[in-house]
Amino acid sequence: MEETGALGVSPVRIKAAAASASWAKPLGPAPMELRKLVAGNWKMHGLASDIDEIRGIAAASRQYAGVDVALCLPAILIERAVRAVPGFPIGAQDVHQAEFGAHTGSVSARMLHDAGASLTIVGHSERREAQRESDPQVRAKAEAALSCDLGVILCVGESEEVRAAGRAVQTVCSQLEASLPGHDVARLAIAYEPIWAIGTGKVPTPGEIGEMHAALRGCLRRAFGDGGARIRILYGGSVKASNAAEIFSVGDVDGALVGGASLKAADFIPIVAAAAAPVT
Repeated sequence: MEETGALGVSPVRIKAAAASASWAKPLGPAPMELRKLVAGNWKMHGLASDIDEIRGIAAASRQYAGVDVALCLPAILIERAVRAVPGFPIGAQDVHQAEFGAHTGSVSARMLHDAGASLTIVGHSERREAQRESDPQVRAKAEAALSCDLGVILCVGESEEVRAAGRAVQTVCSQLEASLPGHDVARLAIAYEPIWAIGTGKVPTPGEIGEMHAALRGCLRRAFGDGGARIRILYGGSVKASNAAEIFSVGDVDGALVGGASLKAADFIPIVAAAAAPVT
């Protein structure tokens, strides 16, 4: 019988993904400053020929030991990437809430775990909008992933119309409260991604980011007490090397969820470097 490790899969598979995924492990007492997480979301990009780019990102990220780095890839690349970059966290971009069943085209948390993934994104606006995912569905997906020892990056964000109407904070906090899982939040991170900033080059002002992240921190504290102080809140939406340092200097910004700029090491690693730099 195959020996299994702490997460219920073979040590060979764990070695490939979750062994160094410190951000996905339960945290201790709240630190003065949370360790930053920079996660790339490749969306519908990536072929076998891009494995060398993943190797380059993994290798370059090792020089920034104080930052947790991960890549969330298309499902077809997960197992190949896990084998190519042992010890580097590889994640998925979505997960189905059911353990198994008649869900054509979907992938369960157990399947992702079996492939070697150590985390997954849930509730990205592109799925909430295009696939009509509701807050209860996002919550169910988060709980399914957490139950399989996967870390979760739970996305929330507002449209340009909502922000223009002055309802951004209220809308995003309501979305978060309705999407939050009810257990095992030590492996949870939140990503605030204003929909109008994703892939557009538009970025909220530091003041707007700070206001939203402070409001989300308040929501997390109300939901989880002191545990809410230990949940990382990432910013996402047109993050790139030229604006990363300014974004990371904002209070309660504990990292970034990066889209297009995560596809190439030359674009992504400078963002990791900015996360590693002391805030002045």
